[in-house]
Amino acid sequence: MATTTKIQSRALVRASGGPRYAVALTVDALGTGLLRPFLLLYGVTVLGLSAPATGVAMTVGVVVGLGCMPVVGRWLDRGARSTVVAASMLVRVVGVTLLLATPAGHVWLFGTAALFLSIGNQAWPAAHAALVATVAHGRERDTALAGGRALRNAGMGAGALLATACLAGGTGALQALAAVTGLAYLTAAALAWSVHLRARPAATSTKDGDSGPAPRMRALLAANVFYAFCLNVPEIALPLVLVTQLHASPVWSAAVFVANTVLVVTLQVPVTVLLSRFPRRAVLALAGVVIAASYLGFLAAASLGHGWGAPAVATVSVACTIGEIIYAGSATALVTVLAPAHVLGRTLARFELSTGLGLAVSPAVITALAPHGPAALWGSLATATLLSAGAVATEKDRPGDRARSRTAEECRVRTAPHGLTLD
Repeated sequence: MATTTKIQSRALVRASGGPRYAVALTVDALGTGLLRPFLLLYGVTVLGLSAPATGVAMTVGVVVGLGCMPVVGRWLDRGARSTVVAASMLVRVVGVTLLLATPAGHVWLFGTAALFLSIGNQAWPAAHAALVATVAHGRERDTALAGGRALRNAGMGAGALLATACLAGGTGALQALAAVTGLAYLTAAALAWSVHLRARPAATSTKDGDSGPAPRMRALLAANVFYAFCLNVPEIALPLVLVTQLHASPVWSAAVFVANTVLVVTLQVPVTVLLSRFPRRAVLALAGVVIAASYLGFLAAASLGHGWGAPAVATVSVACTIGEIIYAGSATALVTVLAPAHVLGRTLARFELSTGLGLAVSPAVITALAPHGPAALWGSLATATLLSAGAVATEKDRPGDRARSRTAEECRVRTAPHGLTLD
């Protein structure tokens, strides 16, 4: 198959669901950026909750919210696509409404709002991936998924910057931001639903010879839990190390976060395109090696102490972000190729469940390891990630999985309704 070395913007937008869907993603991401980074602050300052109680309520909401994934997977396998995406946005409207209605001091109502927000956040990635997998095929799909991630990060970054500028308004500003977030989710849901995209899994399965059982992917799913830790490194691990261990200015933490966002927005598509000439599983294993190497880099940087430590950590964070980009560009794409069409939704749901589990437990693991020193934190993360990369590289697909993946992808490339120029 031809590798991807040239990107056409219009074809990329079509492969990602079309212009209207791209607008829906942008509006949704802007709304998410307005509130999601400041939800803990909302609980503490607006509702007067203690920081531990707010954190526990948010964590419980995330963990319980993972229970929605089997339902989402079955819904997708019935052929729903844009409807599930719209539903993931609408359920967050419910969460924002509950948040605005929560009286001061009511931690359980705040936790319920966090639960609905979490359900939407957990359901969206699988629904979006299923929609893109229905519209785009082959390596075009990989690029479309990468483009969607870059667009989402850009929208969330812009929303977060706007929210930061508004925080000087105090609690009233936070409440206003929450209200605007709810309106953004509602608008995005309407736009996504208007796409009216639905799959016909039974016909597709018969046509592609793709009617076998769901792939097991046991090693891939287990490894993905540890891979997902890298997504929380810029937001949790590095600020913790920079401020509490290296006694650096919080400006360094902000700089690392901004650099991470900019790199993802600018490099996600080009890096995915560049690596499209290699097998997806090999690229995913490479991502684990790069991430593990960056963790060892953080260990070395932390040993420099105050002065050179913070600049060194910021420099190594670039390598960690590159690993994150490689991981994000290959993991979901690999799953969509391994999954037979009629169980695509359930397969994606299982994968997103493992991602959600990694994101849910990583803050607790990171904060538990950090007090024991850099070696305990970064050495443990590097070892776990390197073992995960080895498991991904050595896992053997069942013969039926390989045959179905190859047959389905070849057929889908031949019948793709639109093209992304790949030289």
